[in-house]
Amino acid sequence: MEHIAALLLVIGCSNSMTDCRELQVPVSIFENADECTAERPFAMGDVQGQAQHIVARCLAVDPALEDDYDQVVWKVLPDGSLDASLAISSLVMASNAARPEKDYLSQE
Repeated sequence: MEHIAALLLVIGCSNSMTDCRELQVPVSIFENADECTAERPFAMGDVQGQAQHIVARCLAVDPALEDDYDQVVWKVLPDGSLDASLAISSLVMASNAARPEKDYLSQE
């Protein structure tokens, strides 16, 4: 199984930088950060014309958490730079204290 080392995030915004969205690029995952960095200008060229202002960033992927990441959190700052990271959602567990769990391993 190949490990992912970097994710290329490309964001397109309106000229006023108030309306931004993720843009799809042909290749967005890479085995190493250098490949991502090298591909970034080509990916930005591929989406040229889809937005008035385009920003892109390579995000490092922790191999130990590769399968756990489920969110890309990003915002475009007023100066036009992209603040982004990969994140793991907090899990919320529901329980019912009035109904204790049965222990199927015990003989009671």
